Parts: sequence; C-alpha cells; structure tokens
Amino acid sequence: MTVTAHVEQLKQRHQLLETELANLTSSPSSSDAELAEIKRRKLKLKDEIARLNATG
Repeated sequence: MTVTAHVEQLKQRHQLLETELANLTSSPSSSDAELAEIKRRKLKLKDEIARLNATG
C-alpha cells in the first residue's frame, strides 16, 4: 500500500469516528468514557496522518 493510499484510509477512519462522535454526543445515554475514547482514537489517527504527510 502506498503512503497516499494509507493516508486516505486513515482519513476515512477519522471521518467515521467523527460521525460516531456526533451520534454519541446527541444521544443522552452516551458516557463520558465513550466520548473520551473516541476522541483519543481520533487524535491518534490525526497524529498518524500528520506524521505520514510530513515524511511522505
């Protein structure tokens, strides 16, 4: 897999997490732990995308 393809895949996963976060935020049954976990995963993906773009 090329770096560009990998970055695109990471961006798609990041967008899916964004959608999941929006859904949880609008749900009264969501917990702070769930929200924190999704935010942590999004940040990890964002950092990985930035790292790959910098070395690309």
